[in-house]
Amino acid sequence: MRTINLLQRMNIYQEVFLSILYRVLPIQKYLEPVYFYIYTLFGLQAIYVTALYITSWLLSGTWLSGLLAAFWYVTNRIDTTRVEFTIPLRENWALPFFAIQIAAITYFLRPNLQPLSERLTLLAIFISTFLFSLTWQFNQFMMLMQALVLFTLDSLDMLPAVKATWLYGIQMTGLLLVCILQFFNSMILGSLLISFNLSVLIARKLQKNLKTGSFLNRLGKLLLHLFAVLCLTLFLNNIIKKLLNLKSDEHIFKFLKAKFGFGATRDFDANLYLCEEAFGLLPFNTFGRLSDTLLFYAYIFVLSITVMAALAVAFHNLSDSARQQSTGQMGKCTIILKPETAYNLIHTILFGFLALSTMRMKYLWTSHMCVFASFGLCSPEIWELLLKSIHLYNPKRICIMRYSVPILILLYLCYKFWPGMMDELSELREFYDPDTVELMDWINSHTPRKAVFAGSMQLLAGVKLCTGRTLTNHPHYEDNSLRERTKAVYQIYAKRSPEDVHALLRSFGTDYVILEDSICYERRHQRGCRLRDLLDIANGHMMDGPGENDPDLKLAGHPRFCEEIKRNLPPYTAYFTRVFQNKTFHVYKLLRNK
Repeated sequence: MRTINLLQRMNIYQEVFLSILYRVLPIQKYLEPVYFYIYTLFGLQAIYVTALYITSWLLSGTWLSGLLAAFWYVTNRIDTTRVEFTIPLRENWALPFFAIQIAAITYFLRPNLQPLSERLTLLAIFISTFLFSLTWQFNQFMMLMQALVLFTLDSLDMLPAVKATWLYGIQMTGLLLVCILQFFNSMILGSLLISFNLSVLIARKLQKNLKTGSFLNRLGKLLLHLFAVLCLTLFLNNIIKKLLNLKSDEHIFKFLKAKFGFGATRDFDANLYLCEEAFGLLPFNTFGRLSDTLLFYAYIFVLSITVMAALAVAFHNLSDSARQQSTGQMGKCTIILKPETAYNLIHTILFGFLALSTMRMKYLWTSHMCVFASFGLCSPEIWELLLKSIHLYNPKRICIMRYSVPILILLYLCYKFWPGMMDELSELREFYDPDTVELMDWINSHTPRKAVFAGSMQLLAGVKLCTGRTLTNHPHYEDNSLRERTKAVYQIYAKRSPEDVHALLRSFGTDYVILEDSICYERRHQRGCRLRDLLDIANGHMMDGPGENDPDLKLAGHPRFCEEIKRNLPPYTAYFTRVFQNKTFHVYKLLRNK
C-alpha cells in the first residue's frame, strides 16, 4: 500500500539506460531483450578482464604480465566471478568499473606525469568511480576500504599527499552525485566513507607537522593522527545519522558486531546475514582451487617480497623525516617500492582480509590476486630484490626469470585447463523449475491484476517480474521500514495464531499469501540458522528439534503457522482459504470479513 521510488531505493539506472539503448538501436528485430541484456553483461566482463590486463601491464611494464593475469582470471572463474550463473547481480555491473578505476589510479600514481595526462587520468578515475557507485549499493563499503589504503600510504609517506587528496575528493564527489541521482538517498549521506574522508582532510589540516621529527616522535604523531581520524569519523557519522534520522544501515553494524565476537545477538535481521554462507568465513577449499592453477603460490611469493620491501620503505620514510639523506639514497628507496606498487599492495592486503572474513567479497580479492601475482612474476624490481637477497644478482638473470617463469605458467595453464574449458563452452543448459512456472501461470490466470501477494523476499521478486502483481515486501534490505515489514510478513513461518498472522498480513493490504515447503521444513541450514529458528529466537520462543535452548526462551502458545494451516482446521479456515497447491508452494487467500 505504498509507492516506492525504484531509482531511489535500488541501483537500477543501468537497466534504465540499457532499455533506452535497446529501443534506440535498430536491433529489436534481430535480438530479444533478454539476450541484449545478457550480451551486455558478458561484454562488461570482457572490459573487466581488459582492465585487469592493463593494470598488470602498467605495474610490470610488459604485456606478458597482463596476458597471465587474464588467463588466471578465466581459469579461476569459479572464484573470480559469478556472472556465468547469476547474471543480473549488481556486482557484475559494478566490478568492471571498479577494475577500470584501479587501472586509472595505478597510472595516476606514477611520478612525473604530464599535466594533460594527469587531468585525463583524473577524469577517468572520476567517471569509473561514479559508475561503480551508481551500479552497486555496497559501493560505499568497498570505497571505504580504498580510502583506508590511501590513508595508510599517505600516513607512511608512500605517495604524494596532493594525489591522495584528489582521490579522497573524487570518492566523495562521485558518491554525492549518486546521492542526487537517487533522489537524496539518505543511506549514502550517512555512509562511513564520507565521514572518514572528511575526517582525514580535517585532521590533516589540524596536524600540519605530522611528517616531521625523529622516528619515535613521528610514530607517536602517526598513532595520535589515527586516533583523531577514528574519533572524528564516528562523531561526524553519528551527527549526520541523527540529523537525518537514518536507520537504514543499522542492521549491518549489528551483523558486524556479532560476526567479530562483540556479543551474540537475537536480532532477526543481523542473524539473517550471519546464517548465510555468503557472509561467513572464506571456505578453506578456495585455496585448493587457487593452488591448482598456481595462482595462490605465485601470489604468496610476490606478496612476501613486496611486504618486506614495503616495511623497509615505511621504516626508511619514518626515520628520514628531515630528508637529510642524499638524493641517490632516496632514489633507491623509490625504486624498491613505487607508489603505484604500494597502492596495489595495500589494496590486495585489505581486500584479502575482507574476503577471508566475508566469503561474498572474495571476488574483489581474487581478481586483484590475478593482477598482483602476474605483476610480481614479470617485475624486474621483484626479481632484483630476490636475486640480490640470495647473492645471484645479474641483469641477464632478471631478464630470463621475468619472461621464462610467466611463459612456463601459461603453457601449464593451457595444457591443463584448455580442453576442459572447450568442453564447457560446448555445453547447453536450460532453466528447469516446473513448480515455480506453474505457480506464476496460475497467478497470471486466476488472480486480479491488482491482487497483493505476501511471501518470501526471493519468491516475491519473481512474482513481480513474471506477473506484475503488487507485493508486500521485496529483496532490497537496505531500508529500515522494509526490514520491519519483512519480519512481520515472515511470521507465517513462526509460531503465531491465525488471528495474529491474518491481522499482520491485512495491515499490509495482503490478498494472497504464498507458503513454501522449502522454508517451512528447511534442512539446508543447521539448527539455529533455519529461518523458522531465527523467528522463534526473535519472538522469544524455543526452537524445534533436539538441541539446547537459551534458558529464557519459552514454549510458544501456538503451533507453527505454516504447518498447522495445511490441516484445514476451523481456526485457520475462518481466516484463510487454500486456492492453489503443488509440490513446492501453497497459496492461501485471506478472507476479508474477519
